[in-house]
Amino acid sequence: MRSLFTFAIASLTPAVCLVVACLSGGAWPILAVFSITVMVFALDKLTGDDWAAPSDFNGHALSMLIGLAHFGVLGVCVWALGGGDHLSGVDKILIFTAAGLWMGQVSNSNAHELIHRAAHTPRRIGVAIYASLLFGHHASAHPKVHHVHAATDKDPNSARLGEGFYRYGLRAWHGGFVAGLRAENMTRARATTQRSALTHPYAGYTLGAFATLLAAFALAQTGGVLALIAIAAYAQIQLFLSDYVQHYGLRRAILADGRAEPIGARHSWNAPHWFSSAMMLNAPRHSDHHMHPTRGFSELELRADTMPMLPHSVPVMACVALVPPLWKRVMNPRVAEWMSPDKPIGARDISPAVLAAARQGGLGGRDVPIWAHDKATDDTDLVRDTVDSDKRANLS
Repeated sequence: MRSLFTFAIASLTPAVCLVVACLSGGAWPILAVFSITVMVFALDKLTGDDWAAPSDFNGHALSMLIGLAHFGVLGVCVWALGGGDHLSGVDKILIFTAAGLWMGQVSNSNAHELIHRAAHTPRRIGVAIYASLLFGHHASAHPKVHHVHAATDKDPNSARLGEGFYRYGLRAWHGGFVAGLRAENMTRARATTQRSALTHPYAGYTLGAFATLLAAFALAQTGGVLALIAIAAYAQIQLFLSDYVQHYGLRRAILADGRAEPIGARHSWNAPHWFSSAMMLNAPRHSDHHMHPTRGFSELELRADTMPMLPHSVPVMACVALVPPLWKRVMNPRVAEWMSPDKPIGARDISPAVLAAARQGGLGGRDVPIWAHDKATDDTDLVRDTVDSDKRANLS
């Protein structure tokens, strides 16, 4: 069983290295990158897999600490990259790399944790983190779209079998923005009182992004603004890589009434790797999170017999996803195995030809199965599903 100390060391060590690197330069930019790449990979290999039961501590204090630290780390990085005359060009490249990885893998995982909290203050901090990364709409799209429609064609963030990451990323960003806006508009339409446009969540995301850009300009003028945009873009790529890896190809069955079967253990990819999982606050324990979205990160479970497992850690598989032919060769046979009629899973309407192609790793990016096309979502379904999600996960 991992302790709170393990999660704190894994998630905060790169942040400390980043701040010192921005202030001092020297060997610290190298150490910052090392602490979130080579060190994580090595400790995963040296310590083995972690199938431990849920921990007996409450991670709320750590999550809040990381959430508040995010703004300081982001500000120092923007200042260093936008100005930072004491840093060389190589130093800045290394700091940018480490900053994007930490914002995308650690701070994003933590913001995700915070927006699932029932209390207002943690949720607002999570929303502010996403807004500071110019990605505020994710605070709406994730709970109101992804958690409702994950592992179906109605979810922009659930990658289709045979879909390469680059095609997926463009589709998911636009699709998430539009679907999140639509879900929020539906929520507001159900309200019994008239609300000002300024209270719309998307107005808040826009104002938050604008305020962050102004702060970046105050820290380092135009260079600071460019640095913020670059860090935010890199962090968003990390987020999309995580979603792509953790949902690729898996699908829920469509029931007789046209609705998807309940989300289950078999509908997300997971990873048991010890240190990277601690660094990402158990985000790789993804199946249990979808089944129990209000559980804290320390409570999430992992079961090898019912949950699909990735062959490597989430950060390693994100690197593999950047090479679509390699990704398909590694993952398509695994998707086919979990979608096989021999498995107790729902997607039994897949043609034998698709399964055969997947087993051979030969399903091309444009050879999308018949169940993987976009389907229209009527307003009644969206309202009904959003209401159900809000009641189930206390996310409204």
